[in-house]
Amino acid sequence: MSNSQSITDLRWYAVQTLSNMEGKAKQYLNKFTEFEEMGDYIQEVLVPTEVVSEIKNGKKTTRNRKFYPGYIFVKMRLYDETNKILQKPWYLVNEVQGIIGFVGGEKPVPLKPSEIDRIIHQVQESQGKEKPKVQFEAGEVIKINEGPFVNLNGEIDDIDIDRGKLKVSVSIFGRLTPVELEFWQVDKVSEEE
Repeated sequence: MSNSQSITDLRWYAVQTLSNMEGKAKQYLNKFTEFEEMGDYIQEVLVPTEVVSEIKNGKKTTRNRKFYPGYIFVKMRLYDETNKILQKPWYLVNEVQGIIGFVGGEKPVPLKPSEIDRIIHQVQESQGKEKPKVQFEAGEVIKINEGPFVNLNGEIDDIDIDRGKLKVSVSIFGRLTPVELEFWQVDKVSEEE
């Protein structure tokens, strides 16, 4: 026998959900799996997210941002030895509130191990880290939209992600002046400007 997974093994499937229903779908699916004693068929439900932070008016807020909005991933046994869909787990997943259906429709294809490994790695990499909502780079030109230097452009010299602050060089009366600004006080300069 080859070393590839058998179709009857637990495999990862992508499932489409209604917008912003990923968490609820996961919650319902876990609850129904336990209630219906379907643990032999459904092992894990994954909603890949990362923590995103934003600092506004000196206050830091964080929220979870989904890597794949509108999708959850389910590790489950969906096919029998004859390659027929197992009705019980099929209907359990499809009947959960917020779920549209399996990606692939009537004959879902499991994710390749490399695909799910990449997704799991992405989640593990982001754990314990906060990512700023807007990403800035040193040397980038920004436009100041708040405070005494409003409407001036400046070049980013330094970024302090933890404090949500930028050190920016602004040309005032022909002289470069260092200014400290919060992320929310600036916008990226669009290409047209």
